[in-house]
Amino acid sequence: MSIASRPTHALHVLGWKEWVTLPDLGVSRVRVKVDTGAKTSALHAEHCEEFELGGQRWVRFTLLLPWPGPLTQHEPPPPRQVQAPLLDYRRVTSSNGESERRPVIRTNLELFGQRWPIEITLTGRENMRFPMLLGREAIAGRAVVDVSRTYLSLPSSFQPPKEQA
Repeated sequence: MSIASRPTHALHVLGWKEWVTLPDLGVSRVRVKVDTGAKTSALHAEHCEEFELGGQRWVRFTLLLPWPGPLTQHEPPPPRQVQAPLLDYRRVTSSNGESERRPVIRTNLELFGQRWPIEITLTGRENMRFPMLLGREAIAGRAVVDVSRTYLSLPSSFQPPKEQA
């Protein structure tokens, strides 16, 4: 990194897993895996459907996230219909080498009491441990990752729900 591109402010420190908020999507808390190997963030979404609204392309999709609190193995998350302006489609190659064309949206991320826009691809992550990957573009210039730690963005008074294996 050149001196000219270094941030002029202190960077936050994230653990390899965190809780974040996606306020524009009505998501008060979602568990993410921070993945600096992924350029763009990815969110688990089902039934993605493109439509037009006011002359703009939008995408409607279903979120199956355990909010506002933890779920047991016997309680499926409630489906929630969400819509957002469609930014684009991107071809993404996953870590297993499979390529997929995904819709991309821009939405706000809230972390460390700050809010900023990020791009997220929508994809099926039902076989993954985390419903969302937080990619390097979302945190560039704002945070660094300490892979030996977790949940560094949470206030000390907040106790995250117990995780299922």
